[in-house]
Amino acid sequence: MTGVQVSADLAHARVRVSVMGSEDEKAKSLAGLESAARFLRSQLARELSLRVTPELRFELDRGLEHAQRIDRMLRDLKEDAG
Repeated sequence: MTGVQVSADLAHARVRVSVMGSEDEKAKSLAGLESAARFLRSQLARELSLRVTPELRFELDRGLEHAQRIDRMLRDLKEDAG
């Protein structure tokens, strides 16, 4: 989990997750999280004293992948120049 954005009324939460692996593995991970969303929401309701427990929606955070790709490109440029 890399971040969470909660709506002002606390009804919805966008949960950003970073998953390493192939596109198929990422899709399976998101599907698993989506199937567990109701259970996770019930666990949140038990732990947090909120009037409303947010509905969870999961999405991929590709920031780490992007940073790794840029790092790899910079290393390749440095090797080519050296």
